Amino acid sequence: MRLPLPQLANRDRNPAHIAEVIETATTEFLAQCLEPEDLSFPAMPPFGSWVKSFDEEASNQIYGVVYHATTSPIDSVHRARALGMTLEDLRQQQPQIFAMLKTEFRVAIVGFQTVESENRRVVDGRCYQHLPPRPPQVHQAVYRCDPDEVIGFTDELDFLRTLLQVSNVPSESLVAAAIREVYQLRQFEREWLVLAGRTVGTLLKDDYDRLRMILNQIHP
Repeated sequence: MRLPLPQLANRDRNPAHIAEVIETATTEFLAQCLEPEDLSFPAMPPFGSWVKSFDEEASNQIYGVVYHATTSPIDSVHRARALGMTLEDLRQQQPQIFAMLKTEFRVAIVGFQTVESENRRVVDGRCYQHLPPRPPQVHQAVYRCDPDEVIGFTDELDFLRTLLQVSNVPSESLVAAAIREVYQLRQFEREWLVLAGRTVGTLLKDDYDRLRMILNQIHP
């Protein structure tokens, strides 16, 4: 039987609070989506989207980009099987299905900011685009980043080098997805897009095939 994550009532939870850290490492963390109140699957964050979590001990707000997501049975022994039903059919006839599945996603850490430990207000506004001293702790909340946070963080473009080094995923597609996301949040700021393209071109000056793959996938 599924043991649900302890969760706040919807009225008390920040709408941007989407998940909880369940595994952590120096360069990335794994998060499990919080269960919705209704009979539906947790909203899987898009590939290349921006999220944040916290290192409480160092008072660092840690930024990352989603690079992998899965929905799978909570029970590792039994696999899900095709039922030939619509979502509405499942809600009416097999509502227990929604309690038997979990949605998880992996996040590549791209930088951090120092915040006040109590209210998490940013201390000096400076973003560091390198790995923090520590990743977020297990059971820390994971939030979607506000557009203004992403825009401020991406004034510098060193994070692109980090994304190009992510393994176990097509890093070219990850970089392109992250650039597309930022480009939209910046209200299609052409100057930023050109700068991002030039930065990727410099990083991949000796690998034309990878560069071409990224540029072909940005399609502004």
